[in-house]
Amino acid sequence: MKTAPIALFVYNRPEHTRRTVEALQRNEGAAESDLFVFADAAQTPEVAASVKKVRNYAGSIEGFRSVRTITRERNFGLANSIVDGVTQICGEYGRVIVLEDDLVTSPHFLRFMNRALETYADDDRVGSVHGYWYPVDAPMPDSFFLRIASSWGWGTWSRAWRLFERDGARLLSELRRRGLTGAFDLDGATPYTRMLEEQIAGKNDSWAIRWDASLFLAGKMSLYPGASLVSNIGFDGSGRHSPVSTAYDHELASTPVSVERLEPVECVEALAALVRYYRAKRRVEVLKRLLKILGL
Repeated sequence: MKTAPIALFVYNRPEHTRRTVEALQRNEGAAESDLFVFADAAQTPEVAASVKKVRNYAGSIEGFRSVRTITRERNFGLANSIVDGVTQICGEYGRVIVLEDDLVTSPHFLRFMNRALETYADDDRVGSVHGYWYPVDAPMPDSFFLRIASSWGWGTWSRAWRLFERDGARLLSELRRRGLTGAFDLDGATPYTRMLEEQIAGKNDSWAIRWDASLFLAGKMSLYPGASLVSNIGFDGSGRHSPVSTAYDHELASTPVSVERLEPVECVEALAALVRYYRAKRRVEVLKRLLKILGL
């Protein structure tokens, strides 16, 4: 089986990075995979020491076919770092598996990702493959398609990455022109359009919402596993972009997730389950804010 290069993006969280790498080392196929560690530079003097710790650790990583660390001389920020790194790896290898420094993977993650990337390599209807799936309230098929992309353990090909539009305003204008903002927001279940508006306004620096919108407008499907192969450990207050939350927690898949060639059609059951999940999550968030206002 062909193995895709892995792009790992790190910054200033040495313990999270260690847990991410150690989980990846336990994956079937790790020893046959090339790992590229993109280490961003410190934005402020306060984080310089932790950035140095991460870089020192990156230099000690073993267990892969090769390990190359790309150390930024200036601070790129997460969005620019990921866009630049994915563009580089896709340009050199034609495909990539992408992880950030707070994503712990199941030992079966690389197996699923590589098989999915190989199975759909020549199917232009498929834009990305993903390792994370949400803790929804219903059982899912082994794998299925949705017309939305995620950012927690994903992979793509150079043919799809070429669709990435850096200009959020251009994406928003097209969504509005085609009357697609409601569908993009999963009929109001999640505020993706608002996230894009905030990216344009400089209130967030999300590459992910632009990637999602790029694939959505192009009509590309994304493959997901029915059992999650990725857990995000970054919702502990340590990240710049992630609040404290347990809303995304679940157990990792303990057995391999099979990949069969499917027709790239959106799974109605999975979409309905995801909409229910998002709506329930928003109700909980509203209740927490109300209780905080009331001092309870």
